[in-house]
Amino acid sequence: MADLEAMVGDSRVTVEEFRIERGKVEEFARAITDPNPVFRDATAARERGYDRIPAPLTYARVSTFPRYRADGVEDHGFDLGFESEYVLHGEQAYEYERPLQVGDVLTGTTTLSDVYQRDGGRAGTMTVAVYETTYRDGDDDLVLTERATVIETEGAVQDDAEGDESGDSSDADAETDPKTQTATAEFGSTVEGGPLATSIDDVAVGDTGPTVVVDDLSRRQFVEYAGASGDFNPIHYDEPYARAAGNDRVFGQGMFTAGVVSRVVTDWFGLEAVSAFRVRFQSQVFPGDTIVATGELADSQPDDGIVEADLEATNQHDETLLTGTATATFPSGE
Repeated sequence: MADLEAMVGDSRVTVEEFRIERGKVEEFARAITDPNPVFRDATAARERGYDRIPAPLTYARVSTFPRYRADGVEDHGFDLGFESEYVLHGEQAYEYERPLQVGDVLTGTTTLSDVYQRDGGRAGTMTVAVYETTYRDGDDDLVLTERATVIETEGAVQDDAEGDESGDSSDADAETDPKTQTATAEFGSTVEGGPLATSIDDVAVGDTGPTVVVDDLSRRQFVEYAGASGDFNPIHYDEPYARAAGNDRVFGQGMFTAGVVSRVVTDWFGLEAVSAFRVRFQSQVFPGDTIVATGELADSQPDDGIVEADLEATNQHDETLLTGTATATFPSGE
């Protein structure tokens, strides 16, 4: 721990020439099941006030692709000696100066903000690292600040609930039906929610946002998210590897679930109003599971035009997958 603690505060350039590309934005939106035309259609983007197509809230994950990493940089840029099969993603947070847009070329600088250990119960001693990455554009203007909390455990961590055996069979059925798979992979279903809020007068504390449901997840969706985001940890698609690490089977990327939850925020407040998005991961999502993403307005500051929403994703058993918050800033309703 002394060696790790000595690195706290160190910074290094980890991302170079991170170009926001139109095709990649559309691919990423599809991978998180978001059908919003603003991520695909320049006309829809202009109607929302953009001169260029914007990227989804969690798009910065794409910067993990090797072509965007600075020379010699892997993962977050610090060799802490973590074993990848026992690494969990604890939290992820973003603060936005503005949305990322097609044509941006960004540079990312990562600082190791903190390292500490704590007792993880069944997981043994947990070593926690907190990374902060700032992304700047070609004019050296700050666009985005990202904070990631990464945890190394002493062994695989299993959920308390037993897996639903029907999940495997439904996943197999989905993969034998290309029409079903395509519909599931491209779109989730917004089953509740009113129109997009454009003013703080459109929302009140206690209001609920859109409910986004993605049914019958498949291994293919985890692979598609890996291809879109650059998160190629084999624990999410290689069954023998996942089992060798002590897991029952492969499970979805936490940031895939976070991407589904981000749909609640952008469908409710509009991408341009969002100033912060934060999630904390609690449980794994498996093939055959359903993700239900919801939000409730927790705070409103009319004088400043600021609102904060509590977010949650659950599975078909009403078990919590992640919790989070989002902050949005509106003009007054005058």
